[in-house]
Amino acid sequence: MSIPRRYILSTADVPAPLIIEAATKGIQLDIVPFIRTEAVERAGEMPERARNVVFTSQHAVEALTGSGGTDGWKIFCTSGVTRRLAVEYFGEAAIAGTADSAAALATVIIGAGVEKEVWFFCGDQRREELPTLLREAGFRVHEVIVYRTALTPLKLERTYDGIAFFSPSGVESFFSVNSVETAAALFAIGRTTATAILARTGRAAIVSSKPDKELLIHQMIAHFTL
Repeated sequence: MSIPRRYILSTADVPAPLIIEAATKGIQLDIVPFIRTEAVERAGEMPERARNVVFTSQHAVEALTGSGGTDGWKIFCTSGVTRRLAVEYFGEAAIAGTADSAAALATVIIGAGVEKEVWFFCGDQRREELPTLLREAGFRVHEVIVYRTALTPLKLERTYDGIAFFSPSGVESFFSVNSVETAAALFAIGRTTATAILARTGRAAIVSSKPDKELLIHQMIAHFTL
């Protein structure tokens, strides 16, 4: 008996091997990015006093690739691909703390016993949780926008069995021109993205066990094959 074909959608780019893996299991994985990020010009000029540095997005890490003035940084970052890139670009020894969400990362920073001054490298649509929690704990937070996010909505014709979302901005872009079938399973990279899905659809999403793009796609494939 042949495996019934399923159609699933990733709203952000994922590695090609995942598309092949899905195909071997009778699943067509379509990739349709719903946001575009662009590094801010001259983002590579680092504040001289920056010591305690915070990243909650892989795009912020990527925007600082090749930047000088990063020696001596203590980096606090979210886990998954953001941490992997931070290690790749700045070294394992620079990582001072990680957590699975921005709110949890704020708790890690507060408990780390560091000087109460941090540099938060972020996008122009960053969430409020982390800087708010840090400021409430008496931290001075310098927010440095190093990339900008543009929505790239596209009206889809195909009906999907499952859809993976990777940011609240992606959720906003997708649902600005699309709706979903009641039977479609919705997947979220983290709880903040799941909250955005709930607000748009009134439905709970399946949340990745870790904020990792590839892991979420693996979970989505498993959902339709197990």
